[in-house]
Amino acid sequence: MDKYSYIANSGSAYIEELYNSYKQDPSSVEEGWRTFFEGFEFSQKYPLNGHPNGVNGVAAKAAPVEGKADISLIRKEMEVVHLIRGYRSRGHLLATTNPIRERRDRKPRLDLADFHLSEADLDTVFEAGVEVFGRPAKLREIVDALKKIYTGDIGFEYLYIRDREQKSWLREKIEKEALDMKFSTEEKKHILSKLNEAVVFENFLHTKYLGQKRFSLEGGETTIPALDAMINRAGELGVVEVMIGMAHRGRLNVLANVMRKTYEQIFNEFEGNLPDQVWGDGDVKYHMGFSSQIELPSGEKMYLKLAPNPSHLEAVNPVVEGVIRARADSMYESDYDRVLPVLIHGDAALAGQGIVYEVTQMSGLEGYYTGGTIHFVINNQVGFTTDFDDARSSIYCTDVAKIVDAPVLHVNGDDPEAVVYCMRLAVEYRQKFNKDIFVDMVCYRRHGHNEADEPKFTQPVLYKYIENHPNPRELYQKRLVERGDVDAALAESMDKEFKALLQERLDMVKQKTLPYAMPKLEKEWTALKYATPEDFEQSPETGVSTEVLERIGQSLVQVPEGFKALKQIDKLLKDRNKMIFEKKEVNWATAELLAYGSILAEGNVVRLSGQDVQRGTFSHRHAVLHDAETNEPYSNLDHIQEQQGRFMIYNSLLSEYGVLGFEFGYSMANPNALVIWEAQFGDFANGAQVMIDQFITSSETKWDRWTGLVMLLPHGYEGQGPEHSNARPERYLQLSANNNVIVANVTTPANFFHILRRQLSFPFRKPLIIMSPKSMLRHPLCVSPLDDLAQGRFQETIGDTYADPKKVKKVLLCTGKIYYELFEKQQADQRTDVAIIRVEQMHPFPKNQLNALIGQYKKAKVYWVQEEPFNMGGWTFLLRMYSEQPLEVIARRSSASPSTGFSKIHAQEQAEIIQRAFE
Repeated sequence: MDKYSYIANSGSAYIEELYNSYKQDPSSVEEGWRTFFEGFEFSQKYPLNGHPNGVNGVAAKAAPVEGKADISLIRKEMEVVHLIRGYRSRGHLLATTNPIRERRDRKPRLDLADFHLSEADLDTVFEAGVEVFGRPAKLREIVDALKKIYTGDIGFEYLYIRDREQKSWLREKIEKEALDMKFSTEEKKHILSKLNEAVVFENFLHTKYLGQKRFSLEGGETTIPALDAMINRAGELGVVEVMIGMAHRGRLNVLANVMRKTYEQIFNEFEGNLPDQVWGDGDVKYHMGFSSQIELPSGEKMYLKLAPNPSHLEAVNPVVEGVIRARADSMYESDYDRVLPVLIHGDAALAGQGIVYEVTQMSGLEGYYTGGTIHFVINNQVGFTTDFDDARSSIYCTDVAKIVDAPVLHVNGDDPEAVVYCMRLAVEYRQKFNKDIFVDMVCYRRHGHNEADEPKFTQPVLYKYIENHPNPRELYQKRLVERGDVDAALAESMDKEFKALLQERLDMVKQKTLPYAMPKLEKEWTALKYATPEDFEQSPETGVSTEVLERIGQSLVQVPEGFKALKQIDKLLKDRNKMIFEKKEVNWATAELLAYGSILAEGNVVRLSGQDVQRGTFSHRHAVLHDAETNEPYSNLDHIQEQQGRFMIYNSLLSEYGVLGFEFGYSMANPNALVIWEAQFGDFANGAQVMIDQFITSSETKWDRWTGLVMLLPHGYEGQGPEHSNARPERYLQLSANNNVIVANVTTPANFFHILRRQLSFPFRKPLIIMSPKSMLRHPLCVSPLDDLAQGRFQETIGDTYADPKKVKKVLLCTGKIYYELFEKQQADQRTDVAIIRVEQMHPFPKNQLNALIGQYKKAKVYWVQEEPFNMGGWTFLLRMYSEQPLEVIARRSSASPSTGFSKIHAQEQAEIIQRAFE
């Protein structure tokens, strides 16, 4: 309709005024109107392009070119244009997309009277028919076509899209294909066979495991032919890998009939049998992930992955996107047409979970782009027990799609052909425009939220109807026979196949496990091993030769010719140069950049994202510089040497939950990437707690999936108030067990350099959570000799070189920034009788190293000193991990809030901690 938008947006009086102006002087009206009036007058003189008999032998009445009659005809033409546009924009409100409920009157205003037309106009030929048929047509023909296209079993929402090419492409596809939607007999048989598989699976489980939770797909079985059609079409269009993220509903059916996991494997999980080899604690069967490689009808191979997902439903979304991005970057040279992320939603979760909005907003951003996602909604119309009236304010659960101009196809789940059509269209749109698209399959849930629930408690009327409603397979089979598409004998034979298949499954006839050839990244994971406690006794060597450090240093101090640096940046570069090449020492930011550069020089990937990471929240990193005149960016670490790894650093959208999930997915896919998420302040990770609890700290033990993700969480008490002081180390320490995660609070640039490098030097992968500094970034004592980077390893503990072991009566254990305050007090008062030991890594807890250091001080009493309140920080963790060592604690008093918001009170509290430590 864009072509005639100038018409559709105009009032009748204004059109009449324009037409009169045109008749007096055609050049007095703008070109679009002039073209329209020329076409109109031509059609009146030469009805239907010069054919005096009109359409189908019905003569068109040519109005006089002058007078009120032509104005009336123009007005009616305009109203037909309005009518066509009305169906395109609001026809979905009338569409028969709901298989079990009466359509509510959403007042679409699509009656003839709404456009000042009547039944008397139905046999009048209108030029506006060109928009639908490519030729003028009678109003009756136009209305019938619009009803068939826009008010059938598919409701199309796309007119809000602002990109004209996308909108025109969709309109062309929809209006031509929906008018003539045809499936071959073979295609219909295939759809029916996939429905057979879906129904057989549910019947099998319902027969053998009555009452067990399985989150049945019954009512939404068309999901299986839908995903099958999508995967096959994607393969034809060049996709070689599809990754699916979905919650529980239908997950087991998808595993069996899309991923081709054998019934035997699923059966074992229902029986509670452990696999031959088990690691960790595992998870329930409807949370687990799976990988397979299938052969498409075209003969091509397709990798399929189903991401593991906890009960936090949509939490898997950013994880899938991160995995897909990593695989595209590392295996397909960032060709996103080769990989396809698919997110399967429940309607209630899609509308209710904020992570959906975050991931949708990420979809077009450079740092998180994956070439467009297909969103498939299994729309049960009930969330647990909540009716959709109480689950959302929007008309549709998919209205979030409109924030990125993503089209939405609402489709009746009882019409498998319509669903298959929508899925094929979705793949074609995604591959052509690399944008998100939503398919909202409206269906129902035959049982309660799980099979043990009674749905009639909350929806008695709805479930009375559902009870007697045939499943999609029965309906489709009946429809095929009635249409004559499949003769009765064929229908009967497929029914026999269906029953035989069910019996075969009940008899547990062996299925063959599909062969699986590991792709490149997965082979690289197999070179790694599970960690043992002994692996954490001492870190591996991670030093980098001075020659390499200086080569990286050169890249960090140079900018290209003609680059206009800000004065402050010019000074920064000179300071870097002086530090590296004259003083031969580094501060925190320089050590960090050298660590990244060394990993890149070894050919590995470094990816860092978060809010303001390019500059750094505290203006310390400056990994990306901007030309003062052109604003063009320049990243020094991209220019170390000819052959080097890829450095990816992205300022993220203002999201923690979504971005951390994305980075977790990226790290889970690529073992040779140092993947880092930095919080603006450490406690901003509060907004991503689901990712930390459900994925990062438990990934290995729950799902046997490794990750080397690094979280940088700025932490330290400097009087900046409760939201800018505490990264909540106690949370991560409470989540620490069985060497699942590394939690550290590092005090020297060299140790930070080594701990980052250690992530890829370990022969295994573990998440790393670092309480990053703020004031230490510029603390004059927080520097390291360049030699400390050129040799050595990460130090889990650092002993005292000042105190006299014979005199020491007090040993202060601490971690992080407070060390420098304790050290300054020790030096100022020349307290050789007080030793300070730094615990640089809290978990895995370096017990043996600490025992050796404390053992030097035979007569000393040992204290744990922390700046966090008594009920926070590392204290309770030490009581658990170091119970054999008598300890006392020096800390702030217990508090509900992490810190005071008053700087004077903060200073007083901090001084008291230091004073008590040296009493």
